Amino acid sequence: MLKQSHYKVGCDAHKHYSLFAVFDRQGKPVKRTRVNHTPGAIRAFLSGFPPGTPVALETVGNWYWIVDEIEAADCLPQMAHAAKAKMMMGHVHKTDKLDADGLATLLHNGTLPSIWIAPGSLRDERELPRTRMAFSKMRTALKNRMHSTLAKYALSLDTQSDIYAPKWLPQLLQLICSLPDETRRCMEQELELLGLVQDQIDRLEARILERVQMTPTIQLIQSVPGPAKILAIVIDREVGSIDRFPSPAC
Repeated sequence: MLKQSHYKVGCDAHKHYSLFAVFDRQGKPVKRTRVNHTPGAIRAFLSGFPPGTPVALETVGNWYWIVDEIEAADCLPQMAHAAKAKMMMGHVHKTDKLDADGLATLLHNGTLPSIWIAPGSLRDERELPRTRMAFSKMRTALKNRMHSTLAKYALSLDTQSDIYAPKWLPQLLQLICSLPDETRRCMEQELELLGLVQDQIDRLEARILERVQMTPTIQLIQSVPGPAKILAIVIDREVGSIDRFPSPAC
């Protein structure tokens, strides 16, 4: 295991740059540096510190690649819960300097409200179910819009099941043909788009099942009433390894 240095580094990350505050063993600031987000710049800056130097940053939207840069410099990324860190720092007027200094101070005091950082491979795998969920929302939005269009003209199918299922397609097309011209054209396009979205969902589900191996944890999740295989995988990927919890109560 890497030996941590006596330096503590706070990183206030933005879209195009990050401000780093470096504190010494006594908790005093010894350096503040702005690093532009050019390829390798953060890694180059942090490479000047001993291996294992802790670097605190908040859960900002672009933290994935920043964590990768920190790890590539042999430093130790520590992710702070943004809301809790802000409350503990107590800054009324937010500035880059105060945020970077505050994170370094919390590190020095041992009070940083840190959260678990999923490894890069897991972060990558999570994109599969997350993209599927995004496409599923598109699918639902399209179906709801088409239901609304049919309702405007008192059109419906005599079934409680999904009217967009293949077995109902002939009857659905008949309903669509009875709509006014422009409305019909719009709904035909929506139905075509629905098919394309469903194809992408099917491809993602196939890739999820191909990429993610079934584990005892996933099987355990499936034993609970409700989650099928795909949802069980989603839960497993989002929770990550439960080995990091010392007990079931945590």
